[in-house]
Parts: sequence; structure tokens; C-alpha cells
Amino acid sequence: MKTINRYNSFSSFIRSKFNERVQKVSINAGFTCPNKDGTKGIGGCTYCNNNTFNPDYCKPIKSISQQIDEGIEFFSKKYKGQKYLAYFQAFTNTYAPLSNLIEMYEEALAHKDVIGLVIATRPDSIKDEVLDYLENLAAEGNFIKLEFGLESTKNETLELINRCQTHEEAIDAFFRADGRGIHLGGHLILGLPGESREDMLNHSRMISELPINTLKIHHLQIVKHTMMAVQFKRTPEMFHFMSLDEYIELVVDFIELLNPKIIIERFFSESPARLLIYPKYGLKNFEVNSLVEKRLVLRDTFQGRLFKISE
Repeated sequence: MKTINRYNSFSSFIRSKFNERVQKVSINAGFTCPNKDGTKGIGGCTYCNNNTFNPDYCKPIKSISQQIDEGIEFFSKKYKGQKYLAYFQAFTNTYAPLSNLIEMYEEALAHKDVIGLVIATRPDSIKDEVLDYLENLAAEGNFIKLEFGLESTKNETLELINRCQTHEEAIDAFFRADGRGIHLGGHLILGLPGESREDMLNHSRMISELPINTLKIHHLQIVKHTMMAVQFKRTPEMFHFMSLDEYIELVVDFIELLNPKIIIERFFSESPARLLIYPKYGLKNFEVNSLVEKRLVLRDTFQGRLFKISE
């Protein structure tokens, strides 16, 4: 029996793009953010604690090459002979002078097992000169993925979470980066304070209008050592958390509205138990993927079923 692909998955994209197993290896290059250092704000995003996703080997006191080597050593215990994408993950990874970025990116690309870069950044922190440089890297045959933190398409929400950026800035960044041979990604959080179910579904409609290749979505998590953890303790009525079943149903509704050309990289991410305060679903990414896939089958639906091109 032929399996029906009910959504455009990142794993399928990677297999078809590289024809071999490719793994991201994280790097902490010591960046900061404009909403942390006082340029646009202080304190950073209210939900953010980089330790929730930064592997233990990622320390900015180590060279980029050393971090890549240690990451590869970790992954090679399970998978032999694969290639890697150097993932500049922590904080805002284009927030430095171009000369500094060139030095860091090219150190990563010089590694014999690295075939490209994944660069996480903010839409308000990408200059045209950086885009020009990344375009040249892509033209040389490197896979270059630029991953913008969207988090929400509602400016009221972005202000509430101290994001210090607007959705209009995100739109501008995507269209300036479009057509340069760069793979464009975005990141979205479902369940941010004050957002209704219809608000979250509208994110799907808004994102579908962008020249975006890949989307990551996950539910809101309250983690230790963040302003949101303080807010959750003092004013828990700010937050509305979904049951796991509600979240799965929301994701399926979201997928139905999403442009079918957009590759979905993930539906879920759970922070380490030592840092996670709430909610605690107790599942891994692949387990939630399976639940989403089963719900798509149960409802006999698929990505883009309700997608409409804006007039």
C-alpha cells in the first residue's frame, strides 16, 4: 500500500536534497540580541532561555571548529559517515559586523564534514550586506539556511513578550532575502499570552503569504530563569495552556490552512526536565509527530486543504 504524504516534511526534503543523512550540529558563537543589550530593549524575550536547546558542548569560549568536532563526536556514535550543517543557534547570529560573521561562518564551512550553514536570527537584524555575502556562499554550492524568529504575527503579542520587533519587519526581511538562493526558514510559538485559537490559525494564513521555505512550530513552554516564569508565578491568569489533544487538533487545523509548498520542520519541542516548569506533556518530538500524522489520517485531511491564495 502506498503511503500518502499528508504534509510537506523536512526529513523528506533533506533526503531529496542531499541523498544522504545530514545532521545539524549546534554552535554557540557568543552572540547577543538587540533586545538584550539595550539597542532595542533589555532583558530579552520573556520566554527565552537558550539553555533549553543548547547542547552541553556549546560554549562560546571554545572555537567554532572545536564545537563542531565535539558535536560530530556525539552524533557519530549513532550514525557513521553522515554530513553536517553548522547550526549557529544561540541568540541572534547575524548581529555582528560583517567581517566577524565572515570569519565565523567560513571557519565552520572549512570543516571537512560541513556542507552548509543554518543561521538563526531576528528579522530586524539582517543587513543587505550580510544577505549579499550569504547569497555568494549559496552560489558557491553551500547550503545556506536563514532561520528567522517570527514567534507571532500579532504586533500586540510581540510587544507583550518583549520581542522588540514587528511583523512588518519580518515581512521586509523575508522579501529582501528572497530570490538569493538562500533557504528561508521561520519559527513560530503557538499559545503565547493573549492569543486566541483564531489568532493562532491566522498565523498560518499570514505566514503562507511569505516567501518562506521551512517552518518550525511548537507550543509555549514556561521554563526556569525567564521573565515568563516570573509572570506565570505572579499572574497565571495571563496564560491559557492546551491539553495535548487540543494542541494536536490545533496543529492539524493549522496545517490545513498552510501553504502546501512550505516545509514543516517540527510540530513540537519539549525543554529539558530540569528547566521545564509547564506544561509537561512527557513526549518526544517523534511521538508528537506520530500523533499529528494519525490525526491527519483520522480526519482524512492534509497540508493546504483549506489554503487560499490572497487576492
